[in-house]
Amino acid sequence: MADPRIIVALDVPSVAEARSAIEELGDAVSFYKIGHQLAFSAERENGLHLAQDLVAEDKSVFLDLKLLDIDNTVAKGVESVMKMGVNMLTLHAYPKAMRAATSAAKGSDLILLGVTVLTSMDDADLAEAGYAHSPKDLVELRAKQAKDAGMGGLVASAQEAEAIRSIVGPEMAIVTPGIRPAGADVGDQKRVMTPSKALDAGASHLVIGRPIMAASDKRQAALDIIEEISSV
Repeated sequence: MADPRIIVALDVPSVAEARSAIEELGDAVSFYKIGHQLAFSAERENGLHLAQDLVAEDKSVFLDLKLLDIDNTVAKGVESVMKMGVNMLTLHAYPKAMRAATSAAKGSDLILLGVTVLTSMDDADLAEAGYAHSPKDLVELRAKQAKDAGMGGLVASAQEAEAIRSIVGPEMAIVTPGIRPAGADVGDQKRVMTPSKALDAGASHLVIGRPIMAASDKRQAALDIIEEISSV
C-alpha cells in the first residue's frame, strides 16, 4: 500500500509523538525523515535511536542532518551513519564536503544527498547570506558539483527538479521538500509544488510533513496523496 516515493517528515519534538504518528500511519507509509528537532531531542530516547528501531522494522529512513565541516569530520560522520543502516543522509552541497562524504561511503548502500538551496530561501535570502547567485543558478551549480563528486542525489525545491534532472540524468535521486497538496497552507515555505507536479518535474522522492503530520486523520491524508500520485 505504501508508496516509497513518499517520505513523511517526523518533525515533532518527542519520540513518543513520532511513534504515535508511525503507528497511526501503519502500512500507508514506509519511509520516514528524521531531522534536527527529533535527532537532538533531550529525551532519554532521541531520534537517532528511533532511526535504528525503524531500520530494524524494515522501514526506510532519511536522516536529514545536513552535515558540513572539515573533510575528515564529514567523512567520520558518514562512517558512523553507515553503521546505523539508514537509507539516506544529507550534507550541504559544498564540493569538498561532498567529495569527502562519497569517499567515506564508497561501496555502501547509503544514498548521500546534497542540499542545494533550502526551500525557505528566495533571492533576497541568498543575497543577505552573501551569494551572488539566484536560487535557480545556485541549485544548478550545486547539481553539477554533486554529480561530479559522485553523490547519490540532491535535495531541492520541486521548482528546480526539471532543471536538475537535465543536469544529473535519470539515475540520481531528487528529493523535494516543500510539497503541498492543492489548497494546503504553505507555511514558511517559499518554493512549493503539489505532489503530482513535483514527480512530473523530475522528483524521485517527496518529503511531506505538515500536510500529513498535522492532519486530523494522518493515515487518510497519506492515502489521499498516494492516490493523487498513483498515475504518475
